[in-house]
Amino acid sequence: MRNPDPESHFRTDHLASDLTGRSVRGGVVTMLAQMAKMVVQFATTIILARLLLPEAFGLVAMVAVLLTFLEMFKDLGLSAATVQRQSISHAEVSALFWINVALGTVAALLMVPLAPTLAWFYGEPALLKITLAFGIGFLVSGFSTQHLALLRRQMRFSLLAGIQMGAEILAMAAAVISAVAGAGYWALVIQRLVWAICLSAGGWLFCGWRPGRPAPLRQVRDLLGFGGNVTGSNLANLLVRNLDQILIGWYWGATQLGYYDRAYKILLVPVASLNLPLFSVAMPTLSRLADQPARYRRAYLRVVEKLNMATMPAAAILIAAPDLVVHLLFGPQWAAAAPIMAWLGLATLYQPILQTFGWLLMTQNRTAEMLRWGTICSAITAAGVTAGLPFGAAGVAAGFALSGLFIRLPCQFWVIGRRGPVVARDLYASMLPSLLAAFAVAATIWGLRHSSFWSPLDGRPLVALAVLTLAAAGVSLACFLLLPQSRHAIRDMQSLAGLAFRRRAPV
Repeated sequence: MRNPDPESHFRTDHLASDLTGRSVRGGVVTMLAQMAKMVVQFATTIILARLLLPEAFGLVAMVAVLLTFLEMFKDLGLSAATVQRQSISHAEVSALFWINVALGTVAALLMVPLAPTLAWFYGEPALLKITLAFGIGFLVSGFSTQHLALLRRQMRFSLLAGIQMGAEILAMAAAVISAVAGAGYWALVIQRLVWAICLSAGGWLFCGWRPGRPAPLRQVRDLLGFGGNVTGSNLANLLVRNLDQILIGWYWGATQLGYYDRAYKILLVPVASLNLPLFSVAMPTLSRLADQPARYRRAYLRVVEKLNMATMPAAAILIAAPDLVVHLLFGPQWAAAAPIMAWLGLATLYQPILQTFGWLLMTQNRTAEMLRWGTICSAITAAGVTAGLPFGAAGVAAGFALSGLFIRLPCQFWVIGRRGPVVARDLYASMLPSLLAAFAVAATIWGLRHSSFWSPLDGRPLVALAVLTLAAAGVSLACFLLLPQSRHAIRDMQSLAGLAFRRRAPV
């Protein structure tokens, strides 16, 4: 698989002739791969839950937040820097490679003092060995960060999806075999280590580039600055994402936290998971269009407009009928989670578009703004969450949702629109048809639930929710067909579907 011309791994001029087709096909492949990955992970969870005790999952979860922080530290945003740059050299990528290797080694060494600290904090001696074992994964994965970034830069999405799925399946098999053999919690440790090893091996096997002598540090200073700003913004966001659950557990205890955690994972975790495949396609696509403002703006709005159309009417169902969703998914004993789900449903209205702002700032090389405003928005979220804390888990959810809707969203629209191809007016316009459809869905659900037609459906949550979902789909489609902007988006979806199955397409 090694290419005799090392510079071919960095050139992107050959992508221009079919950039739209590659983006669409890449989006389809990546989304399907993400769905398959979620199915594999779900199946793994069910199988391992039958083979292992709950304590095994709890022990690994105690290390999970630390692992997430160190993963960001190990990458330092340098993979995004490789994808974003219009031109980059072999020596520059080699420098980033050796920096990632060094950061992976540092992350592994940090596990040595952190292992006894975690064991002491949680009162679990087993965490000492578990934490040290996880450090091996950082040593291995640091060697493939740039190889996988180069595959993304070249928009080789099918190959990336295959590598990731292969790693997931092999890691699942290793975990199940280990659990059957009686390894206990070590099965979960083995799962993560096998995943890291397979991902690194796939990167080296299918990306023919090999590192060489690195460029001087002064030559990659801008790349390091780019990556550092991205990492700082992501770390601030990660800290705030965990703050709500930390505060609820500390102030209100395990029961309220349980209600909040289930509602959060049902609503916002899938939204975050949806962003991952979209980001992996949008980042190289928008980076290649950074010097073509009109095409850049059009490409971004095509994606975000359809993202709003897919998510906002669905969020309206959660806002208008949270009790039915909770009853159906968790059972009647979880009724207290319904108001939490309603408030988080409000956040789901705008959360998908908020997550796309990172695409714009990174591909426009505005990562200093990303860090600065990411920190400010994280502080706004923290203030909203803290303000709602005295009112229970539902108050925290309300603080999170309302601070985002009335402060973070307009602030970030303003920041994005100050310069660059996409202005604030574009962002508001992209939301308007879907927002109107969401209002219509919520009003329809409220009307149905307060009509005489509803009485036979009381006590039958599955049937009731199915009826409301069909009604919501019909109302949404009617709204989208009545509005010229969304009618055009629907026609565009049909043309994109054609591109997904053609080898070449006009740009």
